[in-house]
Amino acid sequence: MSTFSEKDHRAQADPKHLHCTPLAQPPQPVVICSGCDLKVKTGGLPNGNNAHCPRCDTQLYRSKEMNINSNLILAISGLFFFIPSLFLPFVTIRLINVNFSADLITGSYSLMKEGFFLLGLIVVFCSAVTPFLAFGSILTTHWALKKKNFFIFQLSLSAYQKLKHWLMLDVFLLSIAVAFFKLQEYSTINPKMGLACIVLSQVIAIALVSKVSVRRYWEIWKTAEDFKFSDVDVHCDHCHLSQPATNTCLRCEHTITTRKPLSIQKTWAFLISASIFLIPANFLDISVIFSNGKRYEDTIFSGVVSLVKTNMMEIAIVIFVASILVPIAKVVGLAYILICIQFKTLDDHYQRMKLFQFVKWIGKWSILDLFVISITIALVDRDQILDFSPGPAALAFAGVVVFTMFAAESFDSRLIWTNYPTTNNKNEPNYEK
Repeated sequence: MSTFSEKDHRAQADPKHLHCTPLAQPPQPVVICSGCDLKVKTGGLPNGNNAHCPRCDTQLYRSKEMNINSNLILAISGLFFFIPSLFLPFVTIRLINVNFSADLITGSYSLMKEGFFLLGLIVVFCSAVTPFLAFGSILTTHWALKKKNFFIFQLSLSAYQKLKHWLMLDVFLLSIAVAFFKLQEYSTINPKMGLACIVLSQVIAIALVSKVSVRRYWEIWKTAEDFKFSDVDVHCDHCHLSQPATNTCLRCEHTITTRKPLSIQKTWAFLISASIFLIPANFLDISVIFSNGKRYEDTIFSGVVSLVKTNMMEIAIVIFVASILVPIAKVVGLAYILICIQFKTLDDHYQRMKLFQFVKWIGKWSILDLFVISITIALVDRDQILDFSPGPAALAFAGVVVFTMFAAESFDSRLIWTNYPTTNNKNEPNYEK
């Protein structure tokens, strides 16, 4: 019988958050943890419980009591509110006795029209395209499941897995608040119906992401028990089926690799690229404002200082954290993990795993400043008394955001546990007993 860690004792006190017991030669049913490659026994848990790895705390599967039909209802509701938000203005401002309005895609169009095509493309992808495709992929998944269409079923679930990390309606909502505070001294601001649609879409998106289990869908398609494996050696990252050593998943037909190909090299490449872009992103002007015939140029940091001087301390803190601290924290955090792996550090595996999960989670928040720029340029008409345009640092900052997110996506967390000792120290339980 395996020994329990301190986390396992906490799990016993909370029956809704159980950790599974790992075994050296596990009987069926077992899964291989996608986070650390530990073989874990998963049988015997009552319905209503989530299973977590006892070593790295990665969620192995969610409660079997979850009804996937509720996912379909959420996806339909999400599209019902999100589609109008693409066309309905979420705000109207009165500037120089003229009303200007903006919807979800106006800012992206304005950026493209002013020559910042790549920047506009990134903004429209994260704020409009991704939510629409994420909601839609759940609809097509249910349709394919009903019609037994394997290709559409596989494609829809793969798309959802990739897109859910780029859902940024929450960041966009915060950027709207920041833009409102920055523009209130120049104009009268009136929120519109589109804002309510965006808020409701975000609430539904949060509920959907928290409920959707890709593994659950594949279990409905074909359960793991149907395969009757005597032992398992590899784990499919797409359908989460643990199976004997094979190059192609026996259930979803995706290619299986024991590690992400060239994970360390790709992660380093993306981090170095992000680090290079960090320099112009922080030292060049990110915005240029003409007000009453005067030109005001701001870097990210000088913009934060200006907000402090105008008694907008809360907004200054948000911009400082999202645009300065978060990008640097992502680069430093991932670099630290990679250095520990390459120098084969023998301790703090669990802490490094949590650091990686945190870095991956905070990644999207650094795009907040780009959303603020897109909203501001959409609302402030050019060639007027008040004029706004992005500075050269905006494109560099977009590079930082994209490359750091790519770095987190390309990193294989199982590399953290490659040299995990079979005989643990007194602070860590022995998982091999």
